Amino acid sequence: MQLFTERLLLRDITVDDKQAIFDYRSDSEANKFQSWIPKTLEDVEGFIQRNSKEFNQPESWYQILITDKETKAVIGDVGIHFFGNENLQVELGITLNKNFQRKGYASEALKGVINFLFNDLKKHRIMTSVDPDNIDSLNLMERIGFRKEGHFVKSLFWKNNWVDDVIYALLQEDWIKK
Repeated sequence: MQLFTERLLLRDITVDDKQAIFDYRSDSEANKFQSWIPKTLEDVEGFIQRNSKEFNQPESWYQILITDKETKAVIGDVGIHFFGNENLQVELGITLNKNFQRKGYASEALKGVINFLFNDLKKHRIMTSVDPDNIDSLNLMERIGFRKEGHFVKSLFWKNNWVDDVIYALLQEDWIKK
């Protein structure tokens, strides 16, 4: 799996990436809205081994790495959840190294993935689930064209608490019109 954007290469994660992934994913403050924060390099190895081996498989998560096309620096990762028996809907999640935030990398990476999902794989709908306190992610979703579909109150049991969940989505027909 490889996708190219203007500045980025989005590619499969390998075991050789474990240190770079650990470096940005283990920062609990920067990743306070993430469900997975590794404590050891072994945690990252397990994460890489559990990653689906086949792209575009129903009911699977597939993680791709965001890297700088020129320097090869690891910027973050995008999780792609293919769901539904018809395999026409996708959920996205993104994590960026805090040193690369606020530089347009998240928008560029997500737009690249979205273009591929809609134009090449002909997906119908892409959605994302965002913590309402994660203002940067809420703004990101709106900036790249997602519409807010709902704010669900205390609907998600996360880190031993009931928390709110905001759902954003985008239809293929709306993306193509842009």
